[in-house]
Amino acid sequence: MLVATFFGSGLSPIAPGTVGSLAALPLAYVLLSVPVGQAMLVIGALFLMGVWASNTVEAALEQHDASLIVIDEVVGQCLVVTLLDVFLRGAVDTTQLLLLSFIGFRLFDIVKPWPVGWIDRKVGDGLGVMLDDVVAALLAVPFVTGGYLLYALMAI
Repeated sequence: MLVATFFGSGLSPIAPGTVGSLAALPLAYVLLSVPVGQAMLVIGALFLMGVWASNTVEAALEQHDASLIVIDEVVGQCLVVTLLDVFLRGAVDTTQLLLLSFIGFRLFDIVKPWPVGWIDRKVGDGLGVMLDDVVAALLAVPFVTGGYLLYALMAI
């Protein structure tokens, strides 16, 4: 339960997914200090732990993707921060990076455009819980990067 709720952040009575994403930001910040490959290994390990933890909690609660499971948001948020740092390094400061990644990831995680929504509905068990957030993160990265580049071009 500790992994699935990311140390209890998923137990928030208000917007547990958003709280989980916020709780992920300190970890994402720490991951900025290690090489990208190492950060991706940590994120991959969290993904695998998340599949296991989600399966365990789903079985106990007999409910798919219960709102208290936020390890998926943690993985997605860390993935967006790590990848945006690759694309926007030097263009934005760390605070801007964390803010842009948070807004971009939450947008795609909440709206669930295709294929995020499809994965959310069709892929079951812990894999489905985790995978839709990874895809939301992967969609958020080019969206935020493109938005920032457009903003930068307009400022010239």
